[in-house]
Amino acid sequence: MAILDDLKRVPLFADLAEAEISRFAEVTREREYPRNSVILFEDDPGDALYLVSHGQVKVVLIGEDGREVILSVLSDGDFFGEMSLIDDEPRSAHVIAMKDSHLLVLRRDDFQAQVQQFPAIALKLLKVLVHRLRRADVKIGGLVLLDVNGRVARLLLDLAGEAGGPHITRKLTHHTIAQMIGSSRETVSRAMRELMDRRLIAVTRREITIQDRDGLAALAGDRA
Repeated sequence: MAILDDLKRVPLFADLAEAEISRFAEVTREREYPRNSVILFEDDPGDALYLVSHGQVKVVLIGEDGREVILSVLSDGDFFGEMSLIDDEPRSAHVIAMKDSHLLVLRRDDFQAQVQQFPAIALKLLKVLVHRLRRADVKIGGLVLLDVNGRVARLLLDLAGEAGGPHITRKLTHHTIAQMIGSSRETVSRAMRELMDRRLIAVTRREITIQDRDGLAALAGDRA
């Protein structure tokens, strides 16, 4: 029942009836990963979709000098490895647990067997892939065209959009934010202080709150 409930929270399965989701739950496996453990290595065989039941993970590229670039931070209800359900290519990035995480694993062969019976989920998967490609385009454009304040503003707006409101409860240190936008922790700390001083955001130990969405959007280069 726990696996079934977790799958219901995943947008990929949102349009399926409970009986149909149950078919996927039957072939889904559970895995535990402690904090800082590597879930996937770049270039590993791509043969499964991973769903975050509880916890937080980061998708990263690691340079030869050990420097990390965080592509995304995922938490409860998020998923990764969806490209492996379509092609036979290896993993394109590392995935590392940021805290103790409980994941669900759906193997490609099992997924494809179910898709033959429920083809609607194939269209859903394509929509997810297109959405992530669009987000990647926006991120690349921001790295090229925006200053650090604009990049921080863009990231906060995106995270608030994912949360469905003005509150960002996902735990992100300034160091993590810096790795996500291609900057340094010190520069991000200054940018966050400036955003707070301008009353664009409010920050507590538990969350970041968007106070002036229009002001952040202007920094992020959004047109009215």
